[in-house]
Amino acid sequence: MRHSNTVSTLICGIALSSASWADSSWQDTLASTKPLADVRLRYESHDSDNAFKTAHALTLRSRLGLESASVAGFTALVEIEDVRALIDDYRPENSPYDIVADPVNTEFNRVQLQYQVDGLTVTLGRQRIVLDNARFVGNVGWRQNEQTFDALRVAYQLNDAHIQYAFIDQVNDILFASQDVSHHLFNVRYDGLPLGQLTGYAYLLKDDNTDANNNTVGGRFHGKHAVKDVSLLYSVELATQQTDDFSANFIALEGGVLVNGVTLAIGHERLGSDDGEYGFQTPLATKHAFNGWADKFLGTPADGLTDTYLKVAGTAAGIHLLTFYHDYSADSGNADKGSEINLQATKRFNKHYSAGVKYANYRAGDSSFDTDKAWAWVQANF
Repeated sequence: MRHSNTVSTLICGIALSSASWADSSWQDTLASTKPLADVRLRYESHDSDNAFKTAHALTLRSRLGLESASVAGFTALVEIEDVRALIDDYRPENSPYDIVADPVNTEFNRVQLQYQVDGLTVTLGRQRIVLDNARFVGNVGWRQNEQTFDALRVAYQLNDAHIQYAFIDQVNDILFASQDVSHHLFNVRYDGLPLGQLTGYAYLLKDDNTDANNNTVGGRFHGKHAVKDVSLLYSVELATQQTDDFSANFIALEGGVLVNGVTLAIGHERLGSDDGEYGFQTPLATKHAFNGWADKFLGTPADGLTDTYLKVAGTAAGIHLLTFYHDYSADSGNADKGSEINLQATKRFNKHYSAGVKYANYRAGDSSFDTDKAWAWVQANF
């Protein structure tokens, strides 16, 4: 699978598969085909104390697709994604302004064939892959153009064991760019423990253009345990990363309580450094969900990053409220990386419609710029 050949090959494969199904039950298959629709209108502002003007973006993201009924265990899916700018005072659409990472474009978002039988699922083509909490592999669903992968993925579930392997041939990122890669992803999760889930993984990444390698091996344990009227929340994750020239470690700890529908938690995440020359990287992650919504640390600095945070979440009048406070510092040395406050309120009206507002306030430490970002959106999903 390479670039445009991937999508064209899968489209041909879907067409041929559909033709073969036609001999037996094409009427039933056509009648059971499921339409897919996901539309989001969002306003975003970005104001940093730099040389650029404050960005204002109003973008409309539309995903439209079809998913066939299952025939002999096979299903086919085609989905097109389009991003339009109703207000385009932002980079990359308009250079004098701050960045909003939602460029205008149209593409095939997903084109896949899938086979399912007796706990086995095999998916071939352009697809969405999210592993665990998306800290290492995710779809960056927050951006208007999500990240997808041209891949072969095999998943097998046997009782409490969930085993996944994926070979990724191409990464299609949020900026409508693609990278030729040869990535091998291994992920095994066990749900049979009394106090939580245990996951082990190995993500072996290779850039085909540079032959650069980035290999990460680690494990995660997380769970919830009820003690009378209080639920204890806990997670621990450890990983090590080896590139061609450097190595670094990763630690993530979180503990909290759930009381009367309110979650209170404290966490600490450390993306380690190799003597100030290389910081632990997560190139396939949903990075926006971690280290603050201002997105100041999408690439880990060479001196690493430690993020100590407080989280409060709850629901009032049907509105889900979430807030974070982050304190950042370097892993190697004593550089102050700043602090950040995040606020969010979301409301789901029914299973199809939702809306939300969100705010990020970052205050710089020894470097970078003070940054404020704000969002408001409405979304329909069918």
